[in-house]
Amino acid sequence: MNLGAFSVSLAVKDIAASRAFYEKLGFTEMGGDAAQNWLILRNGDTVIGLFQDMFPTNILTFNPGWTQDATDADSYTDIRDLQAEMKARGLVPEPEVQSESGPASLMLTDPDGNVILVDQHR
Repeated sequence: MNLGAFSVSLAVKDIAASRAFYEKLGFTEMGGDAAQNWLILRNGDTVIGLFQDMFPTNILTFNPGWTQDATDADSYTDIRDLQAEMKARGLVPEPEVQSESGPASLMLTDPDGNVILVDQHR
């Protein structure tokens, strides 16, 4: 199952302090809007999102249709097909994708309570 590009979405308390910290580790901004309390940072192939007051916990994020450098993938598995495969394997997305095409997202929670977001942008 190809889930697309991977990143970690961090629930942060102070986006400016978190940005400064991760910049000291060599991360640079590649997207987002600090005024809206979210930034996407990159260090090599590693991508993290900083989200202030948006999520209660850190989230593992996958983006079908994107490459690791956040460009459109030539081919990808649509989120609705991923959802069908997950359900066939006994996984229960919550919420489930209801739309028939276009952008959509679903979430899963692993046995330890870690949240996984699958977020398709196109």
